Amino acid sequence: MRQVVPLAEAANFPFWKRPVTLLFVMAAAMPLSFAVWSALLNNFVVEVIGFDGADIGWLHTVREIPGFLAVGVIAIIMLMHEQILGLVALLLLGVATAVTAWFPSLAGILTVTMLSSIGFHYYETVNQSLQLQWLSKKEAPKTIGLMLAAGSAATLVAYGLIVLGWRSLDLSFNFVYSFAGGATVLISVVCLLIYPRFGTPTPQINKMIFRRRYCLYYMLQFMSGARRQIFIVFAGFMMVERFGFAVHDITSLFIINLVMNMIAAPLFGHAVGRFGERNALIFEYFGLVFVFLAYGGIYFFGWGVVLAAALYVIDHLFFSLALAMKTYFQKIADPQDIAPTAAVAFTINHISAVFLPAVLGYVWLVSPAWVFFSAAMMAATSLCLALLIPRHPEKGYETILTGFFTKQSHAP
Repeated sequence: MRQVVPLAEAANFPFWKRPVTLLFVMAAAMPLSFAVWSALLNNFVVEVIGFDGADIGWLHTVREIPGFLAVGVIAIIMLMHEQILGLVALLLLGVATAVTAWFPSLAGILTVTMLSSIGFHYYETVNQSLQLQWLSKKEAPKTIGLMLAAGSAATLVAYGLIVLGWRSLDLSFNFVYSFAGGATVLISVVCLLIYPRFGTPTPQINKMIFRRRYCLYYMLQFMSGARRQIFIVFAGFMMVERFGFAVHDITSLFIINLVMNMIAAPLFGHAVGRFGERNALIFEYFGLVFVFLAYGGIYFFGWGVVLAAALYVIDHLFFSLALAMKTYFQKIADPQDIAPTAAVAFTINHISAVFLPAVLGYVWLVSPAWVFFSAAMMAATSLCLALLIPRHPEKGYETILTGFFTKQSHAP
């Protein structure tokens, strides 16, 4: 068993072997599988399997079950180092993505989706925990923003190959899924072999915990999960079903998203560090209310494909500001709570995800507009919650109500 290297000692390693470099490599490896899987999914299930709105709802309900069970990470890290668990989960995501097109049936795609989702959600839970443990509070917003940009850059390369080669090289779903998943598998194996196990400054609590003072963070996570599901499940599906986007069309739209994220994510990270989590989240949720109302207007008023594509890009861009939720929690949390709370928060984030896609899939069959109007109401609820975040959150001053009910003096 490899010895655990303390973070202070790892700072003397060559740059390529440091913990922050591993985080960047993992940030680039994950979207090679997940983003490519997402880009091809709607075309694959519509053109190959023949999905309708209800089917896609059930698919995403199955996909989110492992997210709801992410709290199981707490039990696993009692037996396995967090870093190793993250890489093993990344490996599973790559394998499942590589074999996706081998099972072109409802039962087959649901099974493979479940496996890839276990890998994705367990990776994301551990990755968030490691980011907040390995990065200082000062450097976290900017560095996490750069990691988002690195993931976008890696995905941009994959999407560029799809757009350039889908027609000219007559690429198949099987080839693209196998290539993308195989790249993630290769990177995961290399990382398992060459990186030592890095320690954390504070030992983590290996049990499920709920703390009253984290309640606002829990509520923000719940609403974020509900709202995000509508975008993930139905925004891309709308582009294929209503506007007839082909694989290269939807992938081109994803490329625009990636380029925008590569530019915006580091800027958002800097903005969160300068203006605070409260202002960043208020800006995000205020914008999302209008984005989802406009989505609904596409069906009510017959607005065209150009607006739909623009909204898709703006919508995706706003989600980059979700890093503010991570750094808000980092500021209010006890250091030993980060790993277990990351798992609990990920489960809370996915409570609605287990049933919402399936329920809204049937609403979609009646009125797609009301699916997006419900998302606007969720964004408005998140906006109200964001108003409760202090300008300078810290332990003991987690919400503005905390300051109201105590005699402590805090900056506004």
